[in-house]
Amino acid sequence: MNWAIFSMEGLAHVLRWLHVFFGVIWIGLLYYFNFVQGAFFAETDATTKSGAIQKLVPRALMWFRHGALWTMITGILLIGLNQHTMGPGYFATSGGMIILIGTVIGLVMGSNVWFVIWPNQRIVIQNALDTAAGKPANSAAAACGAKAGLASRHNVLFSIPLLFFMLAARHMPIIINDDANLGIVYGVIFTIIALIEVNALKGKTGPITSIKGVIHMGFALTVVLYVCVEILTKI
Repeated sequence: MNWAIFSMEGLAHVLRWLHVFFGVIWIGLLYYFNFVQGAFFAETDATTKSGAIQKLVPRALMWFRHGALWTMITGILLIGLNQHTMGPGYFATSGGMIILIGTVIGLVMGSNVWFVIWPNQRIVIQNALDTAAGKPANSAAAACGAKAGLASRHNVLFSIPLLFFMLAARHMPIIINDDANLGIVYGVIFTIIALIEVNALKGKTGPITSIKGVIHMGFALTVVLYVCVEILTKI
C-alpha cells in the first residue's frame, strides 16, 4: 500500500502531530495555572478557593501531568527516529543541536511536573479535602503549595525558549563552523539551564513573581540562549 503515512516520513509526521497535540494540552494548562488560576485564587474567598482545590485542580492536574508525560514520550521517540534516519552525526547538525537543546529544556520541565509540582500539589489537595471534612489542617500544605508554585513559574520561564528552539529546529537553521566545538555549546547552554533549575527547586521567584515579569524574563532567557548558540558555533 503506497500511502504516505506508512513511510518513515509518515511515521515522523504522526509522532510530530501527537507531540504537538500533547504539548498543547501541557503548555496550555501550564499557562492556565499561572496566568488565570493563580490570579483567581488570590482574589476569591476561602470557601470558593477550597472548593476549586478539591474539585477543579485535581482534574486539571491530571490532564497537565499526563500531557507532560506524553509530550516527552513522543518527543523522545521522534528524536530517536530522526537519529536513526540521519545517523550518529545527527546532533552535530543544526537541527539536531537545536532540538537537543529544546529537548533538555522540555525534560527539565517535565521532571518539575512529576517530581515537584504534582507531589506537592497532592498535599495541598489532600489538605483542602481534610479541612473541608473537619479534620486538622496540615501545617506543611502552605510550604508545599509555595514549592509547587515556584517550580510552575519556572516552567513558564522555560516554556518560552522551549517553543523557540522547537520551532527553530526545522525553520531556522544555524550555520555551524566546521571547527566549532559543540561540546562547549552544550556545556554553556546546559549550565545556564541547570542554574535556573536550581533556583526553581531552592530559590525564589524574584522577577518572575508577576505574569509580566515571567514573560519578559522568558523572552530574555530565549535571547541569551540563542545568542550563546550563535556565538559559540562560530568560534
